[in-house]
Amino acid sequence: AQVQGERRRDLKLIARVNGENFNAESAGRPGTPLLLRISNPRAWSPDDPFLYDLELELVDDAGNSIDKVKGYFGLRKISVEKDAAGVPRLYLNNEPLFQLGLLDQGYWPDGLYTAPTDEALIHDIATAKNMGFNLLRKHVKVEPQRWYYHCDRLGMLVWQDMPSAANNSVTSRKKFRVEMKAMLDALFNHPSVVMWVPFNEGWGQFNTDRFVVELKNWDPTRLVNNASGWTDSGFGDVMDIHSYPEPKAPSTEEAGPDRARVLGEFGGLGLNIKGHTWTGKGWGYELIQSSEGLMKAYEDLIWQLMPLNREAGLSAAVYTQLSDIEEENNGLVTYDRLLVKIDPVIVKKINAGYLTPRPDRLGSFFYKKAPVAFRTLKEGATIRYKLGE
Repeated sequence: AQVQGERRRDLKLIARVNGENFNAESAGRPGTPLLLRISNPRAWSPDDPFLYDLELELVDDAGNSIDKVKGYFGLRKISVEKDAAGVPRLYLNNEPLFQLGLLDQGYWPDGLYTAPTDEALIHDIATAKNMGFNLLRKHVKVEPQRWYYHCDRLGMLVWQDMPSAANNSVTSRKKFRVEMKAMLDALFNHPSVVMWVPFNEGWGQFNTDRFVVELKNWDPTRLVNNASGWTDSGFGDVMDIHSYPEPKAPSTEEAGPDRARVLGEFGGLGLNIKGHTWTGKGWGYELIQSSEGLMKAYEDLIWQLMPLNREAGLSAAVYTQLSDIEEENNGLVTYDRLLVKIDPVIVKKINAGYLTPRPDRLGSFFYKKAPVAFRTLKEGATIRYKLGE
C-alpha cells in the first residue's frame, strides 16, 4: 500500500486487511510504502467480486490513535496471453474470459450527465448484469466514484474512455493530457477498471503512440486500447474495430501477432416505444418495429458473434447500447429507465449461448421424408423439438 501523510518520526501508520477468514497487518512510518502479505489470495472477477476490507490507522509512540480511515481493494490481473493455438486473447486472473458488454453513455433525461440518485447508478449496472453482460464500456465520460464502487462490488468489468478532445489547439492538447492523468489517478484503485481507451474512433485523436506509452508507464496493471474503432495506430494491447449492425472481428493482419482482437461497437438495433422517447422518433442503425422483433434480431446478431470467438480469435464485443439517449433509440432500456425493451431473462440465456436451435439446411419441398440436422452453439446443450401437424 502506498500511503502519504505527515512524516513525523513519533507517528506510526498501521494497515490492517480483513478478508474471508483472513487477517493481515503491517506497520511503518507515514510516507513510506507498506507491504501486506496475503496468503492464498482470493481474486476479484465478475463471477466472484470479492473485496478485501482495508483499515489504516495513525498512532503515536504511546499507542494512541490519532486518525483512522477505512476502505477496500480487490485483487485481479488483466492481461493479453496466447492460447494453445498461439492466438492472443484477453485473460482475467490467468484464465481466458470473453468480455461481452454494453456501450454505456451515462445520459439521463433529467440531469443529462448527472444521475438522479445513487439507486439510479446501481440500476444501470444491475440491469446489464442481470442480462448476462460482464462488461460496460463507459463511453467518453467519467462517472462519479460511486458508479465505479458499484461496479467493484457487483462484479462489472469497465473499459474507461477518455472524453474526446475539444479541438487540436496547443492549449486543448495540454489540457487533454493533464485531464487524462487526473482520470487515471482518480480511478486507479478500482479493480473493475481493466482497460483505458484514450480515443474513440477518430474524435480528436493526436499523438496516439505517445499516449499509449504514457498510459502504460503510468499504469502497467491495465490494458490500453489505443483507439476504439476506425483509426488504429498499431500500438497498445488490442486491435478494436466497429461494425454495424452485424458483428465482425479484426483480421490477423490488422491486429498483428501480439494484440488481442476486440469489437468495440456493434448492433445498434433501434426500437421506438411510444411515451418513452425524447424526440418522438429516434435513430438506430436498424429500426425494429416490436419487442418480439428486437429479441429475434438480437439473437441473430449473437448467432453471428459467438463463432467469431472460436474461429476468428475475437476476445470481446460491445453491443450498442445500454439505454436510449436523446436522439438514439437503440438502447436495450428506454431513456427514462422505466422499460427494458426485451426480456432480461431470455437475453441472459442468449448471452450464455442458449440460442434457439437452427437447422443446418432447410428444404422447401420434400416427399415423405428428408434428413434435417439441428445445431446450437452451446456445447453440451440438449435440443428438444416437436413436430407440428
